[in-house]
Amino acid sequence: MKFFKTLGFIVISALAINLSAQELTGHAIMQAMEDTRRSTNDSSFTTIKLSSCKFGVNEDRIACAERPRVKVLESVAINYGKDNKDTKSVSITLEPAAERGIGMLTYGYDEAGRNNQTWLYLSALGRVKRIAGGDSDEETEPVSIFGSEFTTEDTDNGKLDEYTFTVPEETTESGRKVWKVEALPKAERAKKSRYSRTVHYIDQERYVVLRSEMYDKYGKEIKRLMASRVELVNDNWLARSVTMMNLVSNRLSNMAFVEIYIDLDINDAFLSQRTLTDTAYRETGLEQLREQTK
Repeated sequence: MKFFKTLGFIVISALAINLSAQELTGHAIMQAMEDTRRSTNDSSFTTIKLSSCKFGVNEDRIACAERPRVKVLESVAINYGKDNKDTKSVSITLEPAAERGIGMLTYGYDEAGRNNQTWLYLSALGRVKRIAGGDSDEETEPVSIFGSEFTTEDTDNGKLDEYTFTVPEETTESGRKVWKVEALPKAERAKKSRYSRTVHYIDQERYVVLRSEMYDKYGKEIKRLMASRVELVNDNWLARSVTMMNLVSNRLSNMAFVEIYIDLDINDAFLSQRTLTDTAYRETGLEQLREQTK
């Protein structure tokens, strides 16, 4: 078993991969990131700290203008499907006590055109709600992740064939050499995306996204993702902290992974709606995972 104790955000972590000049395209860079991300996401058990607040700018520094709302979650994920490119994950709220038991179950698919499936369980109501995938009759806005500025669209990995990628330039970000990769959604993806384009700044050595900018259909930047505290942990470069800024509402959320354990023995049946609704079943499964980490 490999143990990662870090505040990393595994969605954007990657091993350094050498791409030849012939392969140096936006699609190839993004594919390399996707492939290496999966290597740190298989059979994983994580503790997540999610903090949200209204923000302001003070002396050119962005800071919370109010006391942050903090939530602590436990999340379980496995890779499956063809070439292990699909992912099942379930996340359960631990804190605050009033929200304990609220959970989200997601089946993510790498295949272009195949919508992810997400279910939200509200413990106070005692029922599961399926979140629409945004296609045809189910068209809807992306859903917030546990009340944060991260949405289901922001955490939608894979599906690279739904985009056209270009590398308009090489530049620097946070003192690092980066590729500036622009992602434009193709026609079908554009129908269910809030973003008309997304620009990623990708570390050329570590293959970590240091910054992403999301634009609406009018060309206005509406959200920005910033990664920091990148470190090498068990041969994987990880961003210890990722912040999503909503430039429309002036709110931000920081997602940090306090602990990450991988290569655990995780029963596929645990990644199901029963884990959301059956408290005894859920707690037994989580306790078994905690025992594996000792």
